[in-house]
Amino acid sequence: MNQLIDIEVVYGLPHKQVLLSLKVPSGTTIENCIKLSGIVKHFPEIVPSEAVVGIFSKPDKLENTVKQGDRIEIYRPLTADPKEMRKLRAEKAKQAKNN
Repeated sequence: MNQLIDIEVVYGLPHKQVLLSLKVPSGTTIENCIKLSGIVKHFPEIVPSEAVVGIFSKPDKLENTVKQGDRIEIYRPLTADPKEMRKLRAEKAKQAKNN
């Protein structure tokens, strides 16, 4: 019999965040933890088999297993290219400096 361990699954939008605590058998994959957590009931757009995830802000793979106390973070897709946003901010700062 597998020992049960405590984990958390989190996901957030600008207007709504959910953190779910649950017990899962040791050796459970990240993907299965997402399914077991029921977070899809709160956010139907999450597809567990396609989720981009991390453990405590460190990117991880769905097939990896969780350890006691892990917090699985499900990441949203980027809405803007970070490089492009930096370029736009730099140009805006340059324009402000020249005015």
